[in-house]
Amino acid sequence: QVQLVESGGGLVQPGDSLKLSCIASGRAASIYTMGWFRQAPGKEREFVAAIRFGDNKKVYGDSAKGRFTVSRDRAKNALFLQMDTLKPEDTAAYFCASTSRSLIMSTISSNRQYDSWGQGTQVTVSS
Repeated sequence: QVQLVESGGGLVQPGDSLKLSCIASGRAASIYTMGWFRQAPGKEREFVAAIRFGDNKKVYGDSAKGRFTVSRDRAKNALFLQMDTLKPEDTAAYFCASTSRSLIMSTISSNRQYDSWGQGTQVTVSS
């Protein structure tokens, strides 16, 4: 099985930046696609960003485009999410997810396609 552990969340002011990290362990070598999702209280889980390992394809949700950047460190089995120009609307619990499948574009944003999930890290943007 795969274990995912997120970190880097916190309380920041609007306009600030945060960098989230996700470390994979266990059967990390089997991972082929990793993504970030977020969920605010009373809201549905929302796709943020993902990266497909085979071709390094990166995909972003509408709320993340132009502000967030997803990347990975192969040697460290780590996934990152650089978040800039944070807004109060970004307040949510952020989750790292992975799957052994190389997801096609039509499914890469669906949380049902991911097999392993981290515990989440809270991001709060408030003045």
